[in-house]
Amino acid sequence: MTTIVIGGGVVGVATAYELARDGEDVTLVERDPTVASGASAVNAGLITPGHSLAWASPQAPGMLVRSVFGARTVIRVRPRPDPRLARWGVRFLRECTPARFARNTLVKYELSRYSQTCIDEVAEREGIAFDREQGLLYLFADDEALTAAWQRLGVLHEHGLEQRILTADEVGQLEPVLAGAPGIAGAVHGVTDGLGDSAAFARQLADVAVADHGVRLETSVTVTQLVAEGSRVVAAVTDTGDLLTADRFVLAAGTFTPLIAETIGLRVPIEPAKGYSATFPIVDESQAPLRGGVDESRLVAFSRLGDRLRLTSTAEFAGWDTTTPTERFAHIRDVAASWFPHAADYDAGEYTSGLRPATPDGPPIIDRSPRHTNLWVNAGHGHLGWTMSCGSARVLTARIAGHTPPVPVDGLGWR
Repeated sequence: MTTIVIGGGVVGVATAYELARDGEDVTLVERDPTVASGASAVNAGLITPGHSLAWASPQAPGMLVRSVFGARTVIRVRPRPDPRLARWGVRFLRECTPARFARNTLVKYELSRYSQTCIDEVAEREGIAFDREQGLLYLFADDEALTAAWQRLGVLHEHGLEQRILTADEVGQLEPVLAGAPGIAGAVHGVTDGLGDSAAFARQLADVAVADHGVRLETSVTVTQLVAEGSRVVAAVTDTGDLLTADRFVLAAGTFTPLIAETIGLRVPIEPAKGYSATFPIVDESQAPLRGGVDESRLVAFSRLGDRLRLTSTAEFAGWDTTTPTERFAHIRDVAASWFPHAADYDAGEYTSGLRPATPDGPPIIDRSPRHTNLWVNAGHGHLGWTMSCGSARVLTARIAGHTPPVPVDGLGWR
């Protein structure tokens, strides 16, 4: 069977790789000159089953209201007339009950935990080096916030997530550059969470897929629409007007997935959640963190990726806007300079943004189109695209082949 995978982020690359290993004749189509050039290139690199809590939570409605009035919150909405976002928002609010929050969180966690093992297996099998480190720190400025977070994480602890609470002194023992740092009451230590450079992983995996598994890689090719006849997709139209034909199509194009699907009347419930990313060259390794983590009080994630220090922040619903206003990065720089003041050259930062594809309930869609027998979707991973990438690819490959998926797919289907 010939298969076209549309989208060359880490999810799309992993999908093409797994399908090719399963005997499919695969072409991977990417709009940018290289794979992993969008959100996969600017994320914090965190591999975080322990951060699988669904965004749609009982606390989320109040957070969204505060964001509209200018408060700094994890999730922000830029008010604007947008029927698509309004529909998505109504579905999001319906998912904010305690029961649905728990269900969606567990779906995300099971896929994330499985995918973490897949990432390591693929890296070992294919000899991929991607600055892998183990263990993350989730830092809190006060005991009340730390206790509340630990309680929210209880649903994951009941299902085997290994975490522990650290005092401020224990944080300093584990991460020496934070010893004595002001504003740390304690932390949750994600013992089995970790980090790695997703762009480096994806690019090496793409090379392996092409060289060893026969994947054809088409870069700088933008799919603008699909063409359907009856219940089948027969072609993908590119920006040059060319028609790409295959027996099967997989939409793994992140936030562009719903735009492409709409061309054949298919509505995919995904909205872009914009994140801001800053990367600084490390100038003193002894002052840089050994591991990654999240400043939960100031809502900034940090990681050390080789000779670079990366910090990311915010999930802003602002459509497909990828501009990077300077003022959005002042907060990130402040956090970097307060935790790691001598680690990096903060005058030589690279500032950019990425769009995370978010579903209203949280879990991604890994399923066949309800209207087209040969169109599949692997998208909507939100802030866990890197974490879920290889596991999602294996789930999709199993479903296409008619095999029992490696993890339950309840909650990963069409909705």
